Amino acid sequence: MITPADVSLEGKVAVVTGAAHGIGRAIALGLASFGAEVAVCDRNEPDHRETVTLLDQLGRPPVEAVLDVRDAESVDAFVGRVAAERGRVDILVNNAAGTFYAHFADTRPKGQAMLIDENFVSVTNCVRAVLPVMPDGGSIVNVTSIEAHRAAPGFGIYAAMKAAVTSLTKTLALELAPRRIRVNAIAPDAIRTPGDSGLAEFATQGDPLSYGTKVPLDWGDADDCAGAVVYLASGLARWITGTVLHVDGGAHASSGWVRRDDGTYAP
Repeated sequence: MITPADVSLEGKVAVVTGAAHGIGRAIALGLASFGAEVAVCDRNEPDHRETVTLLDQLGRPPVEAVLDVRDAESVDAFVGRVAAERGRVDILVNNAAGTFYAHFADTRPKGQAMLIDENFVSVTNCVRAVLPVMPDGGSIVNVTSIEAHRAAPGFGIYAAMKAAVTSLTKTLALELAPRRIRVNAIAPDAIRTPGDSGLAEFATQGDPLSYGTKVPLDWGDADDCAGAVVYLASGLARWITGTVLHVDGGAHASSGWVRRDDGTYAP
């Protein structure tokens, strides 16, 4: 029988990448609120410091570092420090990512390499670093995107890398099952975050709020993603692995349908 204790993360150590703002910050605060000791990193130092302050105010002072998760040596050093100070890593949340709006034909090799490193290589760097210090029964949650499951004009390389992370999630779930390490992903969409505001302007030609008509539950916020990650990291999800949880207000299910003002839908 499940109990409220199954959702507690007390005694767990969690690493969250890209925790300076938006979804990453909400995940770090959510995990801490449910009892986890949290380690956070980001390359955006001013916002990162604010996240650290918020964790301090929760009574959960984090292990923290300003670093670029594309740099494997920096990731290794950070995870090594977390393990030295907290003993292990029970939960890894690969949230750090980034993109820009450009059609594929306009994306130069340098930009493509950046997108690959930021959205895929960063994940492999963190998983490789964490596995030696993750005990059996740990949990890895990768933050992908709805764009991993549909065409993404203007974001082609980004979407391809998110699809790659989704595929890797399933493979790791099988390879790590003997250690009872669960590997899952969340695929957000229509989440209000500061980092996405400019991208939404490009994708919707200056009317980002119009995208809400494609989302049955309208826009969500970063805490909706945090709730999904807390669930996947907790004992409530102890028999769930290799799964992608869509945190998108029904956007994936709607598949292009647009919600009218009266609640009906048009294709």
